[in-house]
Amino acid sequence: MAEKKIAVGILGLGRSGWGIHARTIGNPAVAEKFQVVAVTDPITARMDEAKDVFGCRTYGSVDELLQDKEVELVVVATFNHQHADHSIAAMRAGKDVLCEKPMASKLADADRMIQARDETGRVLTFNHNKRYSPDFLVVQDVLQSGKLGEILLIRIAGQGFRRRWDWQTLKSHGGGEMNNNAAHAVDAGLTLLSVLGADADPEVFCDVRKTPLCAGDADDHVKIVLRTKGGPTVDVEVTNAAAIRQDSWYIMGTQGGLTGGAQELRWRYFNPRLLPERQATAEPTPDRSYNREDVPWQEESWQKGEEKTTGYDMLYLDLYETLRHGAPLAITPESVRKQIAIFEECRRQSPV
Repeated sequence: MAEKKIAVGILGLGRSGWGIHARTIGNPAVAEKFQVVAVTDPITARMDEAKDVFGCRTYGSVDELLQDKEVELVVVATFNHQHADHSIAAMRAGKDVLCEKPMASKLADADRMIQARDETGRVLTFNHNKRYSPDFLVVQDVLQSGKLGEILLIRIAGQGFRRRWDWQTLKSHGGGEMNNNAAHAVDAGLTLLSVLGADADPEVFCDVRKTPLCAGDADDHVKIVLRTKGGPTVDVEVTNAAAIRQDSWYIMGTQGGLTGGAQELRWRYFNPRLLPERQATAEPTPDRSYNREDVPWQEESWQKGEEKTTGYDMLYLDLYETLRHGAPLAITPESVRKQIAIFEECRRQSPV
């Protein structure tokens, strides 16, 4: 006998609420387990479109939707600065919550969300689909394999060149590249640190700027460096000022390295047992040259195929297992809070 679908109410039908969440719930694998039953958005035409596609109810306000007794899961896809208040209101209304990134614009708001989770006993999770991206999963597997040796550097870049003038350029709405795009990159870096057993609070260095390419008052160039004790350095760069792009991934280890992006990755490594042991000596080399030897490199690569499900699909399917079968929550508020603490430190160091 088929289990009852999870009834979803979506707050906000913009790029994320419609383009990510509504679309994902409409995908066959997810539609078997979730159903959009209610939506709200300030733009009536958007709600009409959702009603035509899903046959759902439409509400003129967030409060009205939260009173809908059928709604089990609320997707919070409103403006960034509203995420905390809307998530808390949903939990207090007896709903589980899937909130868009960023978790919150302030650390105090993130803590309010966690407190509300504890007080209500509801599930609170976040859209960090990067953890499910095929390239990220390959990178994670390579690091866990130990092939690259001790990891010294993890560099994650999200680069492009564009001018922006939408709401995501406005501080008043929680805009900026740090909240909107560095959230995914920093989350990926923190997740890999945890995988490597180096998940203690890192030392943070930030250079956050607003360039003339941004019409609003928020940041559009972000450099964040996380230094761990005994672990790798994580270098995150998210910018709209990169006329020449670099690879999204660059990882350096004592036995090899990895580079590439969402479509293709390549890595090379060697087995240290295949090289002779060396001892330091003060004797000059016979030909006055630097030391050199032939390293027996092995090379591997990965190319993205025609995956049947997306990272968003997997996020929803994991959440279904939590809500229906009590499986551990894949993306916990505590793990996401770490990036909000880093962003708060960045704003202290580089106030825009």
